[in-house]
Amino acid sequence: MTTQLDLERRRRRQFLTLLASSVATGGLSACGGGAGAAPSSSPSSLAPPLASVPVAPSAPQPAPVNKSAKRGIAYDLSAAADLAVLAPGVSWWYNWSTHPSNAVPSDYAGRYGMDYHPMLWNGQFDTAEVEAFLKANAGLKYLLLLNEPNLVDQSNLTPQQAAQLWPRYEAIAAHTGVKLVGPSITWGTMPGYSDPVVWLDAFYTAYRAANAGRDPQVDYLAFHWYDYGLAGQLDRLAKYGKPFWVTEMANWHSQADGAQVDTLAMQQAQMSEMVALCEGRADVFRYAWFTGRWSPDPHFTSLLGASGQLTELGQHYLSLPFATA
Repeated sequence: MTTQLDLERRRRRQFLTLLASSVATGGLSACGGGAGAAPSSSPSSLAPPLASVPVAPSAPQPAPVNKSAKRGIAYDLSAAADLAVLAPGVSWWYNWSTHPSNAVPSDYAGRYGMDYHPMLWNGQFDTAEVEAFLKANAGLKYLLLLNEPNLVDQSNLTPQQAAQLWPRYEAIAAHTGVKLVGPSITWGTMPGYSDPVVWLDAFYTAYRAANAGRDPQVDYLAFHWYDYGLAGQLDRLAKYGKPFWVTEMANWHSQADGAQVDTLAMQQAQMSEMVALCEGRADVFRYAWFTGRWSPDPHFTSLLGASGQLTELGQHYLSLPFATA
């Protein structure tokens, strides 16, 4: 039976497909991504030539103070006003693409104390071009990989296909020094592989079989979650021995069971719990709230309202305590 949560997730994935189309025709829109937000129709045309992308200066920047290094946002930030209003409490963002929006100021790292992290959404990329871009922008230290491979309308790769692709990612890491963050896994729609653990087990098995028993280079494992029980989900994935990036999170629980998240107060409470969990767990290296702007927004997920303005939830996100060690 199709539930309201299923419908919400379907709407999110449809949005991500539209996002992919906008990327393919000349750059990402400013309306964010989703639990799988990224190209599905033409991931290979995610951006203009990589060398033209505005990026952070390669010179070291002072470490941000009074905010969590872990805390980020999953959204295609483009307006300077949005960056400025998030900067006091958000340390990083990504937009499911290989580069930030062309509207982002080139000195964003120094001006806002925020890092951008690129993503290779699937296997449709030019290795030489990606390596040249990363080498030209030494401030980029992490490369996010494979957006929801077990969702058939996202990167849509079987474990065996992902294992065949992985050495290309490893070569980029070897040539540029970036750390590999992925696969970006969740509960999916791929027959036989909806469970992320089942998909990952098969991925490791296929990779080892093709590489003389060697494990793949997975520096961090990424995960997306939109319900109660994030701690239990991360505990299930702990067997792989990798620190986590929770690269999409919110609570979109929609079942009419009395626990549905349909008020701002409920989403604030869930945000507080999820952030506290991520801040408190030593195995969570980074986490990102989904998203900046989402319309309609029945679960009160958006951090941003009008340009340069935080919603009440956005104010709450920036105000939450964080680990200082």
